[in-house]
Amino acid sequence: MPLSAEEIRDANTRYHDVAADHYDHKWGIDFGDVGGAQVLAKVRKALGDEPPRWGRSLEIGSGTGYFSLNLMLAGVIGEATCSDISPGMLRTLRANADRLGLEVTTAPADAERLPFEDGSFDLVLGHAVLHHIPDLPRAFREFERVLAPGGTVLFAGEPSRYGDRLARVPKRLASAIAPAWRLAMRAPAARHEPGADSDEALERVVDVHAFAPGELQSAARSAGFDDVRVTGEELVANWFGWTNRTLEATADPEGVPWAWRQYAYRGYLALQELDRRLLEGRLPPAIFYNLMLTAHKLRAP
Repeated sequence: MPLSAEEIRDANTRYHDVAADHYDHKWGIDFGDVGGAQVLAKVRKALGDEPPRWGRSLEIGSGTGYFSLNLMLAGVIGEATCSDISPGMLRTLRANADRLGLEVTTAPADAERLPFEDGSFDLVLGHAVLHHIPDLPRAFREFERVLAPGGTVLFAGEPSRYGDRLARVPKRLASAIAPAWRLAMRAPAARHEPGADSDEALERVVDVHAFAPGELQSAARSAGFDDVRVTGEELVANWFGWTNRTLEATADPEGVPWAWRQYAYRGYLALQELDRRLLEGRLPPAIFYNLMLTAHKLRAP
């Protein structure tokens, strides 16, 4: 039986609270040169141009701060408000901001009911968040409401429906070869069974959408946005990344060799660059694993 919207929101809160303490490590989130370059590259690709400097930004589902904090460090945004449905994620974000010497405003918030005045922000952004939101049309109406006229909405890291299907191939292959991989790595098998509130168990119910490019375009246009642009990102890099993540998930994390982690991390970065140089912009957005959307709120007449 499908979950209700309220049950999905509750699962998202619990999942991200559980994941908050180890989220940066799990996903290789970086606030140095590498992380900054990754985020700026995504913003440039989403816009199709160099980013301006936005004064007031609101991040939806900000997690531990990967996008907002890196953009603040790069001088792309001035005042950052970071919202999330998960108090645990916001606590980790504040700790990251303090460590980096950045001042941010954090706000627990549901994307479908934003607690901000009309026209409060010049930029509404998010990374890997739209696919968690039950009522996407309502959320886009909220994004449009809190943007100032002429403001920008920018979302990246959203799973494409066809790209997600393609990614199942390396996942299945990795699952099949995992015992041999653990033997070669001398890595013991994972020792725990996921509990009802573990991030592994909750992850199965929090991803409620995968998108065709046209669906994202329609959601933005129906909310009143103009200049809607949807592009694709990461193909080969994602096959490589999901293969490695699937293998690693079968092992005790303490037993995965450092040399393997370096190979997986550096290989992923190299294949990101391959995708950027050779494939993105030349192939249809739908076949890529991630979709990016940008649009603008019409200026007042």
